[in-house]
Amino acid sequence: MFKSIILFIFIIPVFVFGQETHWIEFGSARVNITPQKPIHMSGYAGRKIPSTGIHDDLHACTLCFSDTNSKVLFVTADIIAFPDELVTEIKQKINHETGISESNIFLTAVHNHGGPVVKAYEKNVSDTVEEYVQELQNKIVEIASQASAQTRPVKIGYGSGACKMNINRRATFADGSVWLGRNPDGPCDHEVSVLKIEDKNGKLLSLFVNWPCHGTASGQENYKITGDWPGLAARFLNEKLGDDVVVAVTAGASANINPIYGPNDNFREIEAVGAHVGEEVFRILRDIETYPVHSIHVLNKTLTLPGKMGGTGRYTNEVIEKGPDRNINLSLCKIGNFVFSGISGEVMTEMGMQIKKSSPYQGTFVLTHCNGSSGYICTDKAYKEGGYEVQVTRFWPGVEKVLTQNVEEMINSL
Repeated sequence: MFKSIILFIFIIPVFVFGQETHWIEFGSARVNITPQKPIHMSGYAGRKIPSTGIHDDLHACTLCFSDTNSKVLFVTADIIAFPDELVTEIKQKINHETGISESNIFLTAVHNHGGPVVKAYEKNVSDTVEEYVQELQNKIVEIASQASAQTRPVKIGYGSGACKMNINRRATFADGSVWLGRNPDGPCDHEVSVLKIEDKNGKLLSLFVNWPCHGTASGQENYKITGDWPGLAARFLNEKLGDDVVVAVTAGASANINPIYGPNDNFREIEAVGAHVGEEVFRILRDIETYPVHSIHVLNKTLTLPGKMGGTGRYTNEVIEKGPDRNINLSLCKIGNFVFSGISGEVMTEMGMQIKKSSPYQGTFVLTHCNGSSGYICTDKAYKEGGYEVQVTRFWPGVEKVLTQNVEEMINSL
């Protein structure tokens, strides 16, 4: 009897505390996805010819987290969007190669307007584009496999700061119309959010960066491939921290937010935006303490909402027409006490700010252009004002409340 008690005393702590001491494991990889041929560029209808050169390389990154029960994979890419069809194809291939559940894969584009056409908005594309999209898929699947196969225990930490190189772009002009410009009085989220990932010995492995701003420092006059501010911010940080650190940059809720510079082809200005973001990330890093975390939770939901047709949209209270219903994909992941809220569209900054404010978790990231391409998602106030975003959105007014409430409920249920 005495021996049984002693055995019980020693076994139970191992069973109870063993799970608690199991650290989340992590693997990452990065690949160059720069087109090697002249290719039509996405983001501006005014461009009429293919790219004429390369200013800086484009990259895709994969970050794989695993606990005792599952794996989750984040993919970021310096492209304009992941169209729905491409999301399905890539997820199926990653699942086949790695076994990671398709529901646990977050495909996130930085919404770069200085990169190639990837069939997100264009119906008829060239053979060069078709070839590039196939290469892009293959490269993403390859680095997903690399990241999944090379996981190790890690410590994770969160920090935030601010970069004021972004500005509300919904400007009111003399004729009363609302159009693309600069509105210093409009709402704008300046927060720079950073997830820091180190191995057990404190070696920096990866950063996950989020800042709410369109990738439009480069404009339609630019015909050179560039990662715009996200790609240039990552390059800036790799020059500081070393090329072995995988820096994944994402855009937050920025449907109505542009850089203060551009859009143009002045790379002195374009690089400046990326450098300022990179400098702020570098400053934030010094104060981030990392620690082991132990659990991963993932939730997914698809909202089907009333749609609208496109319109002129520049003036207040313009008549809009009903259109077919449209979907928004919501993908949430909680790693420890860090939350990633993925939304498959271009979300106005007010909604992103509301989601972060209502979240009980300080480290809350709002990832737009995630797992699909639903287009612009506007506030109720914007519909009354008009403007470009209202003109091109395919959602009927009322989407704001439905979206934010669903995201908040999902976060609170994690």
